[in-house]
Amino acid sequence: MRVSSSLRPFLRLALLALFVALAGCSLFHRGKKGDPLDTLSVEQLYQQGNEALQSGNNDYAVRTFQRLIARFPFGPYTEQSQLNLAYAQYKSDKPDDAYSTINRFIKTYPTHRHIDYAYYLRGLVNFNRSGGFLERYVGLDMTQRDQANLRQSFDDFGALVTRYPQSRYAADARQRMVHLRNMMAQADLNIALFYLKRGAYVASSNRAKAILETYPQTPQAGDALAIMVESYVKLGQEKLAADAKRVLELNYPDHPALKGGWPHYRSNWWKLIPLQNRG
Repeated sequence: MRVSSSLRPFLRLALLALFVALAGCSLFHRGKKGDPLDTLSVEQLYQQGNEALQSGNNDYAVRTFQRLIARFPFGPYTEQSQLNLAYAQYKSDKPDDAYSTINRFIKTYPTHRHIDYAYYLRGLVNFNRSGGFLERYVGLDMTQRDQANLRQSFDDFGALVTRYPQSRYAADARQRMVHLRNMMAQADLNIALFYLKRGAYVASSNRAKAILETYPQTPQAGDALAIMVESYVKLGQEKLAADAKRVLELNYPDHPALKGGWPHYRSNWWKLIPLQNRG
């Protein structure tokens, strides 16, 4: 096909522009550096990930173990790297990612030699979400907040203790379950006190009774009995009140409710103070 002489200059310019564009792309790709993790062996990746964990560089550990798993989806290094990845995500304050990684590991490797640690780590993730820093250092009462993570952590530790009672992590899991159980009892006690303060005596007595049935050996059992006594008195249920008081006197003879003036409700001015326990 012949090109007219009037179009030839435009054609030359178009070809020149195309050549420059292609040359630029070639130079760009030639100068672009690849991810150094893509050139390491599985052993080197695993070593770098562990060194990052030990030095506290958790974000880099996460990236390293993720790259190892993506490049080498099978093998003993990959299996252990999934556990290490979950721990690095947990330490990086990424509980959702950590929980997802652990659940995937448990489903994929149910007979792994470190499967008990996977259950333990899963419990730790929600254990710290249920309180953690805010409860220990800031002073927030986490029993007055959403209890979903707290209950899930209790169930996760319970799965470890039930499935692997001889695990090296079982003793610590049991201690954490005691703490979580007390927190759940306190959460229900807070609700019972809320009802009692507002004169909802049927609701307060029912909640207190539920505490005794569900958490009978917790420190909150005495307060639950005291709430039942007060609620039944207000409802005019003299026999029920007398029965509850008799149990309270027998099991908690020094409870302040037996001396009157219990419970002590705080005034509303404290709500103006940020980051305080609220009761």
